[in-house]
Amino acid sequence: MTEDEVKALVLSFPLVEEGTSYGHPSFKANGKFFTRLRAEDASLVLLGVDFDEREMLMEVEPETFHLTDHYKNYPIVLARIASIDPGSLRGFLERRWRAVAPKKLVKQRDAERD
Repeated sequence: MTEDEVKALVLSFPLVEEGTSYGHPSFKANGKFFTRLRAEDASLVLLGVDFDEREMLMEVEPETFHLTDHYKNYPIVLARIASIDPGSLRGFLERRWRAVAPKKLVKQRDAERD
């Protein structure tokens, strides 16, 4: 995926807007950290990935998923945007969005999909 494709996908979720986090450009949903593109390694910070899942992802797809020491103690994995599958990325973002979006909006979105 390109950076523009990733940004378009991220911004397709309700209440998501561009912002900053610790001085870096990021995306927030409902005012809470959603994700950010890391310019230093063309990766996306994916929150809400537990340690076991993270290890499995890095073992199965090392060309896509990786980690830096900075994030090792957090439920985060880094995903290289050039190699991540768009459907997989949508799934990670959906999971994070559901964790930070207002519950009423999540229920409404679920009802619209049924």
